[in-house]
Amino acid sequence: MEAVLVPASLNDYAKARRKMVQDQVIARGITAPRVIAAMEKVARHRFVDDALADRAYSDRALPIGEKQTISQPYVVARSLAALDLQGTERVLEIGVGSGYQAALLAECAKRVYGVERLSALSARAQKLLEELGYGNVIVRTGDGTEGWKEQSPFDAIVVAAGSPGIPQPLVDQLADGGRMVIPIDSREEGSQVLTLIRRRGTDVTTERLDDVVFVPLIGKHGRREE
Repeated sequence: MEAVLVPASLNDYAKARRKMVQDQVIARGITAPRVIAAMEKVARHRFVDDALADRAYSDRALPIGEKQTISQPYVVARSLAALDLQGTERVLEIGVGSGYQAALLAECAKRVYGVERLSALSARAQKLLEELGYGNVIVRTGDGTEGWKEQSPFDAIVVAAGSPGIPQPLVDQLADGGRMVIPIDSREEGSQVLTLIRRRGTDVTTERLDDVVFVPLIGKHGRREE
């Protein structure tokens, strides 16, 4: 799965994208129609530096600057599939990064609100998403562990950074019946467990999904900045 297609045209990128979805997503058991359609459509190479465009559809995370990464395609697909989006939801994304996952969410949900801690990434992501026509996404700079209270409640929340626990503000901003996917620190240093949170009234349940590796979630209800 590490074979990388070096595209010479937009058609080659489209072929690489279809192969990515088939080999890295569907072959690993993810078949959610909205997620599959979104990943086949969204041009992942637009969300990495030009120098890395030939690796955009490979089975790995890639650097996007500011010591951050764009997540491995399978991990993104796993997170989105667990949210079970139907196209009518208001979604909060914590850790927007380059904007790739926000674009996928925009294809799967009605409205996407993104919070990114780093202003350079936040501005770049918003600009690119607007260029690509995603008018249903708004990104702001801020502490993602605080969520976005003014726009809550959210039908779904997805966190793209490893947290030492479940930030209470995010639970509070999750709608009744809502779902959240968040990587929570495991016993093995530097890795996390991708976890699905379900809220029913005051009842909150958790379900383990996969072992993953993310950059740390920095903020008041996450980790301190080193």
